[in-house]
Amino acid sequence: MDFKEADIRAKQLRKTLSEANRDYYVLSSPTISDFEFDALMRELQDIEKEFPALDTPDSPTHHVGSDLGDKGFAKYPHRYPMLSLGNTYSIAEIEEFSDRVSKALEGEREFTYSCELKFDGTAICLTYRDGVLARALTRGDGAVGDDVTRNVLMIPSIPRKLKGTSWPREFEIRGEIFMPFSSFDALNAEKEELGEPLFANPRNAASGSLKLQDSSLVGQRSLQCTLYHILGEDLHFSTHTEALAAAQSWGLPVSEHGRECRTIGEIEDFITRWDSLRHNLPFPIDGIVIKVNQLDYQKELGYTSKSPRWAVAFKFKAEQAHTRLLSVDFQVGRTGAVTPVANLDPVPLAGTTVRRATLNNLDFIREMDIRTGDFVYVEKGGEIIPKIVGVDLESRDGRTSEIHFPEHCPDCGTPLVRDDGQAKYFCPNATGCPTQIKEAIVHFMSRKAMNILAGDATAAQLFDLNLVHDVSDLYYIRMESLLSLEGWQYRSAQKFMDSLRESRNIPFEKVLFALGIPNVGETKAKTLARRFGSIDSIFSASREELIATEDIGGIIADNIVRWRENPDNILIVERLRAAGLQMSVTRTAEVDGNGPMAGENVVVSGVFSRSREEMKALVEKYGGRCSSSVTGKTTLLLAGEKPGPEKVAKAREIGIRIMSEAQFNDKVGLEEEKVIEGTLF
Repeated sequence: MDFKEADIRAKQLRKTLSEANRDYYVLSSPTISDFEFDALMRELQDIEKEFPALDTPDSPTHHVGSDLGDKGFAKYPHRYPMLSLGNTYSIAEIEEFSDRVSKALEGEREFTYSCELKFDGTAICLTYRDGVLARALTRGDGAVGDDVTRNVLMIPSIPRKLKGTSWPREFEIRGEIFMPFSSFDALNAEKEELGEPLFANPRNAASGSLKLQDSSLVGQRSLQCTLYHILGEDLHFSTHTEALAAAQSWGLPVSEHGRECRTIGEIEDFITRWDSLRHNLPFPIDGIVIKVNQLDYQKELGYTSKSPRWAVAFKFKAEQAHTRLLSVDFQVGRTGAVTPVANLDPVPLAGTTVRRATLNNLDFIREMDIRTGDFVYVEKGGEIIPKIVGVDLESRDGRTSEIHFPEHCPDCGTPLVRDDGQAKYFCPNATGCPTQIKEAIVHFMSRKAMNILAGDATAAQLFDLNLVHDVSDLYYIRMESLLSLEGWQYRSAQKFMDSLRESRNIPFEKVLFALGIPNVGETKAKTLARRFGSIDSIFSASREELIATEDIGGIIADNIVRWRENPDNILIVERLRAAGLQMSVTRTAEVDGNGPMAGENVVVSGVFSRSREEMKALVEKYGGRCSSSVTGKTTLLLAGEKPGPEKVAKAREIGIRIMSEAQFNDKVGLEEEKVIEGTLF
């Protein structure tokens, strides 16, 4: 791989890893397994090591994933950075970790290891003052976390007040909030009955539950907690195990399954034992954490920008199952992509019974030579959607048959198309294919789009009963029509109608995203809205004008042109306009092209009196443009409390101006808001 190829691949990896981090931490809906994520991260680390010029400070190899939400929770800085652990899947790398520690400690001092179960939940940081829980923060971005204290108080295993009197006056203790399998199964059964999307695994359910706005609902989710790391100024412990024993005596939930180990052999025995026993646990674990036990040595070993040097996580490999592929269905998605799904002879895997698995696309089927009737190996890495990872060719018999990909849409019968360079086949009948229409309605009503209070089951019901033929029909539904449907009561119908009415005030950029133009996601919709200002201007723009828009390439431009050339789509837009939806940037949201921030390319970093998203919105409102990393194109770093040190260093290195929040307020003519309570904490 030469430098140019490495640069292209590194950019691809950073984009994939950043999107995966957001799916995992913010949306609680992972799209790739932990193993796949770690493999991609390792590939990026190897590239950056071989080509140091590509090792940029904003790379995901230097930062933990962020679970910070956009709104609803106050944000506070962590007193001590809340980092992530380095991962490994091999005992040999545990030995390398031990050798590095011994070398750093000059090989003369003896130390032990604390080995603990790696609970698969969501990280939490609790602060106790005078024996009382004062604050609970999520990991956030490692420097700042969401305040979820009111929700944490609804978790029975977390004490509001500590036992005894031997605890320090103030300290932090960190751990994991998790959901037992029984609670997870009950929650998903309830969601399935209501026609709501299911959680992919207990970890996502725990993370999503912790961020609920209604604390009483958190109390109904049967969340539990285990704590594993104490921090503070007045701690008088010599070892990590001693500190945890003290925490347990104060009434804090500490796992009983830890063990102090002295050799790599003892660590390997501990890992092997729990790799087997984990299947009998009532809660999810995904590995073992190995820590240097002596606290003085932990302090001496210190941290990298992303993880402690005195700890490492051994991750269990994804479980596999061996079963027969019975048949293949072909499913149509919202964009028209046709995906093959394998129907399997039911087999237990990772705590559930697996009956279906994805087959990706025709190329995947041909490359693996998968046939109906084959015995296949199935993985459920990270508890996500099962997938076939291999074929047991030795078991192949005369009962197998080739899988024939359909030439026509399995839903509407339209001939499928496959663009050059694309792996998937598509149904081009976007406005006439029932499945695509129903998926388009679901997308339109989603929280990130028009935020209409309804789910997949409602979309299917309204379409199947001919009340809604496309998204514009939603605004012409009558109350009495809803009340005549099975399962609808006055209260649910009124909530649905109220959310329709409120959606008329949704800004144009979200309306544009809701329309479902292929490849026009949230960010691209915002860019187009800012550049053109209205749906009419976008529809009248030439292909060249669309391509000239920053971040809008030829593929997106072609998709917009094709979409607007469809008379059905034009009719939908006109009916939505007539229903009162925002089809242009409103005056309050309008960007001032001649404003005080015009021409500025701004990176926003740190903690502000407003949320970071509000600060970015203000920069854009007054004519500026925001980006996530400091580059040669950056003209200004807007720095709040505790900005990212790498961003500050790079800004100073290449001579970029740094502006405080107060200076920004003066520049744009805003009054300073009240500083977030506790920013000095």
